[in-house]
Amino acid sequence: MSSNDSPKDPRVGEWWRTSIIDMKPGEIRYRGYPIQELIGNVSFAQMIWLMTRGDLPSVAQGRLLDAALMSAVDHGPQAPSIAIARMAATCGIGLNNAMASAVNVLGDVHGGAGEQAVEMYQAIAARIDAGALPADAVRAGLDEAIASHGKFISGFGHRFHPIDPRAPRLLELVDAAAKEGHVGGRYAAIARGVEDELAARKNGRRIPMNIDGATAVIYAELGFPAPLARGLFCLSRSVGILAHAWEQTGQGGRNKGPIPREYLWAYDGPRQRSVPTAER
Repeated sequence: MSSNDSPKDPRVGEWWRTSIIDMKPGEIRYRGYPIQELIGNVSFAQMIWLMTRGDLPSVAQGRLLDAALMSAVDHGPQAPSIAIARMAATCGIGLNNAMASAVNVLGDVHGGAGEQAVEMYQAIAARIDAGALPADAVRAGLDEAIASHGKFISGFGHRFHPIDPRAPRLLELVDAAAKEGHVGGRYAAIARGVEDELAARKNGRRIPMNIDGATAVIYAELGFPAPLARGLFCLSRSVGILAHAWEQTGQGGRNKGPIPREYLWAYDGPRQRSVPTAER
């Protein structure tokens, strides 16, 4: 009997409806799979796929998803989410609060590039499917992305790394998976086409794919909708957030701000002035 059949009042069972989990005393099933059969047989990455997509991936698909997730776990305290986690840990709060504070800043600018790159790749693919030549589709898709998000192209270029060391390795894995027939490889080709078009627009100066562009290739190759790419990044970066919050908790410190206390911010407001008296 399903858990939806158990309440005596049917309104209780209709309050929440889910195809994700079925549970009653002594039984837990995710998407129909008993938990005791999943434990020890299914990786965490495969479980993420099951929970978000509805069925289990192949082992090869799970490995590719795992590679994308592990590649983006951390980028140091200069990343706002990591800095916030560490600052929050010095304010006397618990790990869950520090993690929540950090995850909450993963928005369009810091955390949304992967979703935006998937959107761009999928829009280019749709143009190709509609009959456009690949080069024309890339140009139109790139122009559309610039119009939507500005001159910084989501998934390309990096302010620290001339070549992001994570991206080439991820693309190697995609190429190998495509060669073995586990993914199609079209989104890797589209992403490289965007890279080529950017170079042409910059008179040959290349703007290489970064971690967001490379993980977006994997998420698109695996069929994830674009909004899930941001959720997956949140899961990935949560690992680094947890590690830094825990490390800072061990290091101690109280009320650490974003800059050392001997440095002050730039003030550009009015010069010192007196408060008007009642007669004025």
